[in-house]
Amino acid sequence: MAGWDRLRMATRARIGLGRAGDALALRDVLAFQMAHAAARDAVHAALELEALAADLAPLAFVAVHSAAPDRATYLRRPDLGRRLPPEEAAKLPAGEHDIAFILADGLSATAVQRHAPALLRAALARLRPYRVAPLVVARQARVALGDAIGAALGARLCVMLIGERPGLSVADSLGVYVTYAPRPGRADAERNCISNIHGQGGLGYEVAADKLAWLAREALTRQLTGVGLKEEMTPLLPG
Repeated sequence: MAGWDRLRMATRARIGLGRAGDALALRDVLAFQMAHAAARDAVHAALELEALAADLAPLAFVAVHSAAPDRATYLRRPDLGRRLPPEEAAKLPAGEHDIAFILADGLSATAVQRHAPALLRAALARLRPYRVAPLVVARQARVALGDAIGAALGARLCVMLIGERPGLSVADSLGVYVTYAPRPGRADAERNCISNIHGQGGLGYEVAADKLAWLAREALTRQLTGVGLKEEMTPLLPG
């Protein structure tokens, strides 16, 4: 096996590309254009609520919307994606909940559509002893929108499953953000993140759910998340 072939097996990065004269080979140019188109499509895609409801059944959800009225505004104004309008907050039933799960389109509704239902089910199976708030689906949402949603629900812990920024290797990568005592104004340093969850060599649902369940239990026990909570799970690989 050639050296470049061996390296390509270890990464999805475009390395050691061939040439046709003084240019890239046509197959590599077309593959790059296809990946770029997939990333653009993921950024602009809308979350299909009916399809998501079918995939989540029998689980029901409350749908809310950030202060960004449409996708174009959402992409230009990140600050609006972090705000929950009062009329949207009024849809959320307040209570005494341990964990609030939020499914948010983020920058890849495609990732949420494909991966969030399976990951959510796996996580719920591991967190049955806890009081879970009604499921929320948020559109035109940034990560910080979960703080306002979690606070409105009265949840001790907010878990947001959100589409990550697409790249030229993966356009449907899902991320998870865990925040203890959610409220508007929380900083990113006060969250824990699990990223790169997808079906193309990324983190699998079961492993991601194990990590999420560990973080949730420790966060509720220690009453913190972020830089003060370091993952201490048993390593997935020997050594």
